[in-house]
Amino acid sequence: MAIKVLFCDDSSFMRTILKGIILREPYELAGEASNGREAVELYKKLKPDLVTMDIVMPELDGIEAVREIRAFDPEAKIVMVSAMGQQSMVIDSIQAGARDFIIKPFQPPRVQEALKRVVGA
Repeated sequence: MAIKVLFCDDSSFMRTILKGIILREPYELAGEASNGREAVELYKKLKPDLVTMDIVMPELDGIEAVREIRAFDPEAKIVMVSAMGQQSMVIDSIQAGARDFIIKPFQPPRVQEALKRVVGA
């Protein structure tokens, strides 16, 4: 059974790169969001198995979007994505409910490792 992934990043280029790394068995595209508000709405509509969430996005940042998604679904599996690997953002992301954190530029083995850990595959 495929694992449906919702990709959330304000950069379509970054979404494309991440999809290229992830969209192989057992993962499939559930949807894409370009801001935090859209990510929350799509999560509620699509109910994906996994979310990749950029931190810095318009309308609603990734950390707030994680909080809203986790309030809706406490079991949501979210991996934070950011070019900023600052310790405080990692801590804020985990406290908000993210299960792991990957940093741009993407290292494919690290991305795959994080996803496997989060979905238990």
